[in-house]
Amino acid sequence: MSGAVSSALPSAGAPFSRANRAGGAKRVLPGFHITLGFSILYLSLIVLIPLSALVFKTFTLTWEQFWVAVTAPRVMASYRLTFGASLIAAIVNVVFGLLVAWVLVRYKFPGKRIVDALVDLPFALPTAVAGISLTALLAGNGWVGQLLEPHGIKLAFTPAGIVIALIFIGLPFVVRTVQPVLEDTEKELEEAATSLGATRLQTFTKVIFPSIAPALLTGFAMAFARAIGEYGSVIFIAGNMPMISEITPLIIIGKLEQYDYAGATAVALVMLVISFVLLLVINGLQAWQRRRAGA
Repeated sequence: MSGAVSSALPSAGAPFSRANRAGGAKRVLPGFHITLGFSILYLSLIVLIPLSALVFKTFTLTWEQFWVAVTAPRVMASYRLTFGASLIAAIVNVVFGLLVAWVLVRYKFPGKRIVDALVDLPFALPTAVAGISLTALLAGNGWVGQLLEPHGIKLAFTPAGIVIALIFIGLPFVVRTVQPVLEDTEKELEEAATSLGATRLQTFTKVIFPSIAPALLTGFAMAFARAIGEYGSVIFIAGNMPMISEITPLIIIGKLEQYDYAGATAVALVMLVISFVLLLVINGLQAWQRRRAGA
C-alpha cells in the first residue's frame, strides 16, 4: 500500500514541477519586439525628432549661407577654444581621475567617505553655482587669484579658466567609470607579477592598465562630451571676449537671441557632427581594446 502511494507521488508531482518550470520561464518584461518598439519610440521622441528638427532648420539655408555662418572668424575661434579646452580638460581628468579612483579603491584613510562624496559634488551642484564659485575663487580679488596675479598668472576670464571649469565638471565621469573596474581587478595578478620580478611600472603597464583601459576611454569620452556642451559653469569664468574666450555654446545662444535660428542650428549641427565623429572614433578604440584584451 505504501509502495503504491510512493509510486504515485512522482506522477502527481510531475505536473506541478512542469508548471513551476513553465512559470519560471515567464519573463518579467514583455518580449523582444514590444520592448524594441518602445525603445525606438522613446529614442525617437527624446533624441531623433529634436535632432531632425535641427537638421531641417539648417537646410533652410543655402550652401553659401551655411558656409558663411559656420566659418566666420568669430565662430572658428570659438571652435578652437571649445574643442581645445575640452580635449585638455578630458586628458587631465583621465590622469587625475585614475589617481583619485586608485586612492579610493586601494587605500583606507580618515575622511575617505567625505572624499568619495566630494567626487560627486559636480553632479549635484548647479553648473551656474560652480561657475560663480570658481570665478570668485580665481578672480583678481579672489582667494587664489590675488596670490597668482602679482606673479603674472591670470586664470579668471581667460582660456585657462575655461579649462579649470571643464576639469571640475568632468572629473566625476572618469572616477566613477574607472572605480568599479579597479574594484573588480584581481590583486593576485599584481602579486604574481611582483613575485616574478616585475617592477611597479611593468606591473601597471602590463597587468593593470590593459584591464582598465576601456574604462579610461569611456571616462574620457564622457568627460569630453560633457565639456563640449558645457555652458553654465563656463559662462561666468570665461569673460566671453570675442576671438579670445568665447565658447561655441555662447555663439549659439547669441544667434538665438538675435533671432538667427538657422545660423544657430548651423553652428550646432557642426558641433554635433564633430562630436559624433570623435565619439565614434573613441568607441572604435574601445572595441579594439576589448578585442585585443580578449585575444
